[in-house]
Amino acid sequence: MDVAVTPDGLDRGAVAGSTVLVIDVLRASTCIVTALANGCAGIVPVGTPEEARVRQAALPGALVAGERRGEPLEGFDLGNSPLEFTRARVGGRAVIMTTSNGTRALLAARGAAAIGVAAFVNLGPAAAWALAGSRDVLLLCSGERGARSLEDHVCAGLLAERLLAGEPGARATAAAEAATAAARPYGKDIARLAHDSSWARHLASRGRAADVAACLSLDAAGIVPVYRADIDKVVAACG
Repeated sequence: MDVAVTPDGLDRGAVAGSTVLVIDVLRASTCIVTALANGCAGIVPVGTPEEARVRQAALPGALVAGERRGEPLEGFDLGNSPLEFTRARVGGRAVIMTTSNGTRALLAARGAAAIGVAAFVNLGPAAAWALAGSRDVLLLCSGERGARSLEDHVCAGLLAERLLAGEPGARATAAAEAATAAARPYGKDIARLAHDSSWARHLASRGRAADVAACLSLDAAGIVPVYRADIDKVVAACG
């Protein structure tokens, strides 16, 4: 089991036989989990706002969602707040999404044997899903513009702990051990990240403290989004 603190330099060949869990706690992963829990037909991750518009034109009824530097994109149907992805808004509809970090990490993971989306809100289900794959697991943090993100690193560490508990013979890399060490102070109180995470503080300063609180809810959802390359969509895992 390994942890990558950002997708930069990810060796796609090295993860070809692995299960990858993509983590972007604040906020893309949480939005994707929330959307699918509320009946979204699927999330299409793309790299740019321009590509999102092109894909929307080819997919009647689809919504476009995303942000840059935390701010909603002009003219898009949705931003990157999990509070926006309600059943009334996204139920039965596809969403084409582009974000600063999370969708970039998802696209970087293409080529892995299986790709799931993890956050605090689905920590337990995501760990169980990864264990069921019986493969090497890479916990891929989205980071913040190429730098380590505390909340993603902590989420990876908590996932690593659950994976090691579920598979006692598993071997953790030094990067995975560093993530578990980073997570240890937050194991019983992830809400502390609202104060300790620089991005959480930034979002709160922009009036998005409710987003932060929603993203720091542990095991609030029972689904695991899975990125299926054959249909180029993130959908809820079956079973």
